[in-house]
Amino acid sequence: MKIKTIQNIKNIRNIRIKIVALIILVLSSSIALAEIYDFTAAKSILDAYVETNKIAGGVILVIKDGEELLHAAAGKQDIEANKDMKIDSLFRIASQTKALTSVSVMILQERGLINFTDPISKYIPSFKKTNVLVVNPDKSHSIVPAIREITVHDLMTHSAGISYGWGVNEGEWRKLGLHGWYFADKDQTMKQALAPITTLPQQAQPGSEFVYGHSTDLLGVIIESLSGKSLKDFFETEITGPLDMMDTHFYVPQSKLNRLTTVYSATDSDINRASDTNIVDDLMVNQGHYANGPMKAYSGGAGLVSTSGDYAKFLLMLLNQGTLNGTKILSPSSVVKMISNQIPYIDMDWNDGFGYGFALELGKEGDLKGKTLQYGWGGAYHSNYYVRPEEGVIVVYLTQLRPSKDLNDWDEISAVIKIALGIKP
Repeated sequence: MKIKTIQNIKNIRNIRIKIVALIILVLSSSIALAEIYDFTAAKSILDAYVETNKIAGGVILVIKDGEELLHAAAGKQDIEANKDMKIDSLFRIASQTKALTSVSVMILQERGLINFTDPISKYIPSFKKTNVLVVNPDKSHSIVPAIREITVHDLMTHSAGISYGWGVNEGEWRKLGLHGWYFADKDQTMKQALAPITTLPQQAQPGSEFVYGHSTDLLGVIIESLSGKSLKDFFETEITGPLDMMDTHFYVPQSKLNRLTTVYSATDSDINRASDTNIVDDLMVNQGHYANGPMKAYSGGAGLVSTSGDYAKFLLMLLNQGTLNGTKILSPSSVVKMISNQIPYIDMDWNDGFGYGFALELGKEGDLKGKTLQYGWGGAYHSNYYVRPEEGVIVVYLTQLRPSKDLNDWDEISAVIKIALGIKP
C-alpha cells in the first residue's frame, strides 16, 4: 500500500496531468457532452484516485429526469480481501441520515403532532433552561443563561447553538460521552445517551449562529417520543419501507455483511485500513459497530448504512415533490419548506443558506434569483450528494475514507458531471 518509489510518484503526477487534460477536453466540448451525457471524465477521475491509492474505491450515481445515466463502481470494497466494489455495496452514510430524520419531522408536522415554533422543552423537559458558553478573545470564558428556549425550528436548521462538543470545554463533553457524532457503541438508547447534554453550556445563543452538532439526534429522540416507535421502526414504517429502500439500516443484517464496505484512512501519501472498533480510542475513525455491537442507539444524526441506489430513491421522492411511484411520503408544500432558506437572518459565508436538512445553493440573478438551484449534504466517511431541481438531476457519490485529508475527489467528479450535463457553474 505504501507509495515510496520515485517511479510511483511520477505515475501519480502523470495521472494528475491526465485528469487535468480530461477536464480541459470536457470544458472545450461541453455542448456535445451535454447532448450525449458522456461521463468518461468522471469515471476516469474516480479510477485515478483508486490507482494512486488515495481511495480504495467508490460508487457514482447520476440520475436526470428519473433516468439513470450513470451508475459506476470502481476499486475495491475491501483491498485486503481483494473484493471488488459493486454498485450495491453498503456504505456508512453518517450525516446523510439527517435528511431522513428531517423528513420524519415534516411527516409529524403534517399530522399536527409537532410545530416548528414549539420549544423543545415540550418534548424534552430538561431543555426548559439552558446555558451558553461565552469565549472571550483572550480564550477565557464564562457561562450565561440562554436568552430564550430552543425551538424545533432551531434544531431543524442547526441554529440551536448545540455543537458536537469541540472547543474549550471539550473535556467535559468527552466525560459525558457526548463528544462527536458516533453513538453505535452505546449500550443505551439515544434518549439515555443524550440526557446529560443540558448539564453542559451550549456553543451559541439559540437562533444566532449555524452550529453543527447534536440537533438532529435530539430530533430523533423527539420523533421516538411522539410516535411511540424507535427511530428505526419509524423510518421503516414511514420512509424506507414505502420507498422500497431495503438496503438502508442502522445496523447491518448478518446476511448483508459481505456487502459492507471497509473504511480506510488517508495518510500524507496513500491510505491505510482503519482500525477495528476494539483497538482505538476515537470511535469516529474506525470500522464502527455497524455489524457487531449493542445495536441500541438509533442516531438520527449519523447512524445509517445504505447504498447509492437506495439513497437515490429517497432523493427521487424529494425531487418528485414528496411522492415516488405513487407512494406519497410528504406533501409538495413540505418539500418546498425543506429546500428553502429557513435561516436568512444568519450569515453563512460558506453557503447560500440552509433549509430543513440541506445546505442550499440559490440563484443570484434573472428568473432564477432566489430559487434553490441545488440542495444536498454529505457524510463523515467522505460521501456526498446533491439534487438540482431545476434540471431534474441527482448525484450520489459514496466512498469510505476517514480522515480524508481534504481530498478533492468529490469536487473534481462533481465538476465534470455538471459539465457533461450542460450545467453552468
